[in-house]
Amino acid sequence: MTRTTWPSEIREFKDEKTGRKVKQLTRTGNNVHLYFTENSFDQHRNEIIFSSDRASGKDKAPHEDPDYCLYRMNLDSGEIEQISDDILASCHNATKTPDSQMISYGTGKQVKVMYPATGKTITVFEEPGSFQLSSVPSIAANGRYVAFCRNEASESRIHYHGANYAGFKERFYAVKDGRITVAYTDGSGWFDIFKDTHQVGHFQFSPDDPAFGSFCHEGPWNLVTQRIWYLDFISREAKPCFRQDEIDSIGHEFWTQDGYIFFDNRGPGHDGTITSDRTQAVATEVHVNENAMIPFVGLMDRSGNLVKRIDMPYYCNHYHANPDNSVLVGDDVDDLVLIDISGEQAQLSVLCHHKTSWHTQSSHCHPTWSWDGRRILYASDHGGRVQLYLIEL
Repeated sequence: MTRTTWPSEIREFKDEKTGRKVKQLTRTGNNVHLYFTENSFDQHRNEIIFSSDRASGKDKAPHEDPDYCLYRMNLDSGEIEQISDDILASCHNATKTPDSQMISYGTGKQVKVMYPATGKTITVFEEPGSFQLSSVPSIAANGRYVAFCRNEASESRIHYHGANYAGFKERFYAVKDGRITVAYTDGSGWFDIFKDTHQVGHFQFSPDDPAFGSFCHEGPWNLVTQRIWYLDFISREAKPCFRQDEIDSIGHEFWTQDGYIFFDNRGPGHDGTITSDRTQAVATEVHVNENAMIPFVGLMDRSGNLVKRIDMPYYCNHYHANPDNSVLVGDDVDDLVLIDISGEQAQLSVLCHHKTSWHTQSSHCHPTWSWDGRRILYASDHGGRVQLYLIEL
């Protein structure tokens, strides 16, 4: 492909609530960073990888399924370069290695691996039946294989990336065959490593062990009885991570840089969603941030031990941890907040006013720390299209 470039679109402004300097990185089309379980930042270069519909020739709102492709931005110059013209299965359906030397993404019924330095792209998987790719691929620490979730197609299945979690509850009940699939990154083959009787999602390799990962039983948190699972690739055995009780509503798990699993527990009646009406999509009788128990976040080691628990005065919609897990960034209903969890009690401070609508998955802020903990990247659809924003700390 011809690598089209765009000049810098960066502008700076002061946040109206905190006075903190914010950089708006994009202003053309819709632009979405990698999912919060991944990391758009390059570990060694001042760049990010993200998806955008800027070259599609179509002016679509976020809920109209824009045609997203992959791009690279130089954060020094602001220059944007298109690195793939494949249309992603969704705006979040891509991942990469920390150094951005390898990218994996879903497009149509295929999963591909791309090497941006050379432009070489390998198709590592093509769906042979009626299953649908349903989560972000994950690249093993050794770079030899990529794993992803596939769930049976159903007539009642509604696209998850639609507005306000359309079909979230219906799909939870409809899917009875979920699989985790492994494909070799050299294109030499693939196989199902694990089969389940539930809808599966959020497969993530451990950051330092290519034979160990985690996945979730996907669905409204208040309906899922055991959300997070470990998966051992050697024994092909799944074991529960944080063992849930009746009152627990758990989700938004991710691996920290030092190999723990972070999770969020909001308590009974919480489905893990937020809509543009600032309500929940499924458990509508319980309001956002209304809790029958004190919500908390936790860190689990790979043996299933709870190594840290911090009570929260209220929950955020997503969290992401800095490199030493001492500070979280969270997207509350209206603001991004910093949460110091280094002590016995969480200490919160407002970072900025994000102004997003929450109308689609792409407009969720999904704030993410850079690898060195000095910057935070987030998205907002304030103004009608999803744009990327950067805060330097």
